[in-house]
Amino acid sequence: MSSEKNEFGPIVSSGHLASGGLPSLSEIEFGMIMLNHAFSRWMVRCMSAAGVPDLSPIDILVLHNINSRNKAKTLADIALVLNIEDTHVVTYALKKLERLKLIKSGRRGKEKLVMVTEAGAGACRRYAAVREELLVKSVLATEVSGETLSAMAARLRALSGHYDQAARAAASL
Repeated sequence: MSSEKNEFGPIVSSGHLASGGLPSLSEIEFGMIMLNHAFSRWMVRCMSAAGVPDLSPIDILVLHNINSRNKAKTLADIALVLNIEDTHVVTYALKKLERLKLIKSGRRGKEKLVMVTEAGAGACRRYAAVREELLVKSVLATEVSGETLSAMAARLRALSGHYDQAARAAASL
């Protein structure tokens, strides 16, 4: 990978944060900011191209999670997997997806479960087809290996643990 450093220093969004003990962390943060916004735009436009406009990035993530492995999920399952602290965000997405008939709800004892409908599964299949055509082919053309991407993903997941721990510590101040 090439470095984006130049004669002016690292590429960051907040120079004052890059002046501390780990300037490269600010580079990662700026990269994550850019990636997060680009990924959010991509999800919304991809789902729209798949025939389901007007979903937010969270709605799309929740729909894909519910569709995953074709098994019913609880609100807690979804929030845990997507690392969403505020369950109201997931609850709102569930209501919207159910209103659009992309998911349906049921019960297991007192526990509410949600599962994907055929319309929701179809939307996910169309999204996957658009993703394959427009995104996967583009990434493959850059000669980035699957192993490299998997290693990057593992490092990002590990880094997310540091941010979660720091957030817990900051909340106690």
